[in-house]
Amino acid sequence: MNSKIIATGILRAIGILLGVFLLGYFLYAIQSVIVYIIIAGVLSLIARPIIYFLRTRLRFPNTIAVVFTMTLMLGLLTGLILMFIPLIAEQGKSLSLLEVDKLEKNVQQIFNQITSYFSSKGIDVLGELKNFDIASQFKEIPNFLNAVLGAVGTISVGLFSILFISFFFMKDNQLLKNGVMTIIPDETESRFSKSLETINNLLSRYFIGLILQITILFVLYTFILLIFGIHNAVVIAFLCALLNLIPYVGPMIGAVIMFILSMTSNIGLDFQHEILPTTIYVMVGYFIAQLIDNFVSQPVIFSKTTKSHPLEIFLIIVIGGLLFGIIGMITAIPLYTALKVILKEFLSENKIVKSLTKNL
Repeated sequence: MNSKIIATGILRAIGILLGVFLLGYFLYAIQSVIVYIIIAGVLSLIARPIIYFLRTRLRFPNTIAVVFTMTLMLGLLTGLILMFIPLIAEQGKSLSLLEVDKLEKNVQQIFNQITSYFSSKGIDVLGELKNFDIASQFKEIPNFLNAVLGAVGTISVGLFSILFISFFFMKDNQLLKNGVMTIIPDETESRFSKSLETINNLLSRYFIGLILQITILFVLYTFILLIFGIHNAVVIAFLCALLNLIPYVGPMIGAVIMFILSMTSNIGLDFQHEILPTTIYVMVGYFIAQLIDNFVSQPVIFSKTTKSHPLEIFLIIVIGGLLFGIIGMITAIPLYTALKVILKEFLSENKIVKSLTKNL
């Protein structure tokens, strides 16, 4: 092997590394666009059955069906935003600069009641917190609100981009597929095309299953909160149900939110006889709803939509969380489903693959 061949090999290796680096930098630079495309793709999968129904059953032209579906989805989004206005307005009265003293007084009142209650029981677990400077915690609120307002412009651009991309994904459901097929070798094109069609069907069912899961939780949470007279029950229920999109972590965050909002909705009442019992009952109901979701809704819905065993789904979510955190937990099932379909198409004779994909 002469020096010329060695030099050529080194230059080729450097060129490959440089190309990988530039590709990684390019993907990092356009990460927002990639996120927009992913969200638009998910929306198009969710809308796929609706568009199909409008085209085949109601004989809508394709473009009209897409416009109608997007209008319906925008209407739902607008309705959800309007749902949160009462809760935001109510909390905003306390969080505004003119009402900080009132908010501090209310929180201090609950804090004092909690301290008195546990002290009367001979428990001094809150003794170290008596000197806690609550007022200082509210000094950052104006900065936080300014940051939120500054993000509105970015969100607006993102929303427009997602809607624009979604329209063309829905209008031409082969657009994304054709884009992927351009980088697939000709000899595997037909098999990969078949895999993509199966993946689209399964993921469409999976995302619709997620909507069904959230709807069931929303109904349960709303029922629980209304029973105990919690203000803005529908909004709180929807927010906590929506957090269940994050497996395992989301329900814990939802529990904290429901706990806090249940207590603050009864500010001014007696802590021992009103606030504490009501909050406990609400949290008991919340955990019962979570048990129903974990052991009934999720296994049935996900096993039907992804055609995977509940234990299989649980392990994949845990592994995704360990490897990539919350993002890994959210994307674990869709990515695993897509991987199973591809493996079945290209490695169908493998014993392990055959066992994992027997229900596909």
